[in-house]
Amino acid sequence: MIKKISLALFILLASPFVIALFLKTEYHVEQSVVINKPKDDVFAYVVQLKNQDNFSRWAQIDPDMVKSYRGTDGQVGFVSRWESEHPEVGVGEQEIMKIVPGQRIDFQLRFYQPFEATEPAYMTTENNGSDATTVKWGFSGHMDYPTNIMFLFMDFEKIIADDLQSGLDNLKSILEKE
Repeated sequence: MIKKISLALFILLASPFVIALFLKTEYHVEQSVVINKPKDDVFAYVVQLKNQDNFSRWAQIDPDMVKSYRGTDGQVGFVSRWESEHPEVGVGEQEIMKIVPGQRIDFQLRFYQPFEATEPAYMTTENNGSDATTVKWGFSGHMDYPTNIMFLFMDFEKIIADDLQSGLDNLKSILEKE
């Protein structure tokens, strides 16, 4: 009897680890919005990382968040750092890694608390007619084995997609009011 109980307990404890072997470890999210402004105007706004404080959902969660900056905003190497006690915000920084003028900004996000990770993100701008611009905001992430078991319980792609879309909708509202 003890042998059967031990075997059942082992299977119960080991099954999440076995399941995690077959789950994805990478994900990618991209959202977009059309802004009724010329591409040059939109790009000039989004290339400035400090402007994310105005439209990013994460920047708006904690009004008491401590922000600091290094470098020249809108240029490769500029770093925006945040520190918050709020569990959805935590501590981290974002650095501009590459700029294709008028088209794309690549970022590196470094999260320190409540978890550690380094992930890429980007924003692109494309003409959508003469006075409209399609802005895309993308984020890639990963969860190493065995923590990737969380994919069974949380839809990270949907959560992040909703946050990105909220930020893009805020961006649209800000830029179309100017």
